[in-house]
Amino acid sequence: IERAGMPAGVFSLIQGGRRDVGTALVTHPAIKAVGFTGSLVGGRALFDLCAQRPEPIPFFGELGSVNPMFLLPAAAAARAETIGSGWAGSLTLGAGQFCTKPGIAVVVDGPEADRFTSAAKSALEKVAPQTMLTKGIAAAYHEGVDRMRASNAVAPVLAVESAGRDAAPNLFETNGSAWLADHSLSEEVFGPLGLVVRVGSPEEMVALAESFQGQLTATIHMDDADLGLAHDLLPILERKAGRLLVNGFPTGVEVVDSMVHGGPYPASTNFGATSVGTMSIRRFLRPVAYQNFPAGLLPEDLRN
Repeated sequence: IERAGMPAGVFSLIQGGRRDVGTALVTHPAIKAVGFTGSLVGGRALFDLCAQRPEPIPFFGELGSVNPMFLLPAAAAARAETIGSGWAGSLTLGAGQFCTKPGIAVVVDGPEADRFTSAAKSALEKVAPQTMLTKGIAAAYHEGVDRMRASNAVAPVLAVESAGRDAAPNLFETNGSAWLADHSLSEEVFGPLGLVVRVGSPEEMVALAESFQGQLTATIHMDDADLGLAHDLLPILERKAGRLLVNGFPTGVEVVDSMVHGGPYPASTNFGATSVGTMSIRRFLRPVAYQNFPAGLLPEDLRN
């Protein structure tokens, strides 16, 4: 900081794994805005504290996203294996610790769904266990895997044991009606876990899209013949996610002017903001209008 010629206090670091550390920060009167990435429970608690302050402050939180991926019929017929292996790579990038990891794949049941799931399984089998960032994150991943295994609504496709801070890929599948009936299946499992949801028809795929909560991303894999179904999905997904993709994987997040890394709650607590990209600075700026000012009184940056 000193070498860059920046004022003291521009950067400070406080380490601590207890919730009272975060509580002390967001309630301190010198803090005027908060950015947060973490769990729904922890983030919501901090969000509420920010709102309850004598001087409430904005809280920009990322609290969880499963980033659904929709495989439309023509695309699945043409390249199910390619999409399946690509999905496996996106699921396991960085031990699945990307908040944009596409954790749920929705596909119409049938031979194409079989091909897609088989290709994803084959690719995941080649991925060795990876070390997660912290013991707490790893423990939460193991708990999520156990929750999936204990559910009567899902069936294991690839079940690999892991312990400690290691995380091995796991893959499960279910059908559309079972998924709609069990809200816990829509909750994020942070780590290399994927869930294939087999729907009975394109109409059920649209119904499934309607049921999602707010997401950071939503992806459509499509060919030209899928344009009609894509038109049905698009207005739904526009209301559900901050970033929409076609024929790609959302794990990578580029820092550019057009990037939107946010979305409706619980993906984020402020759907009008982004935490990545050049617009992200707006979270920590407060606009001021100067009306009828003489030039000599204006801030220097505004003088012509």
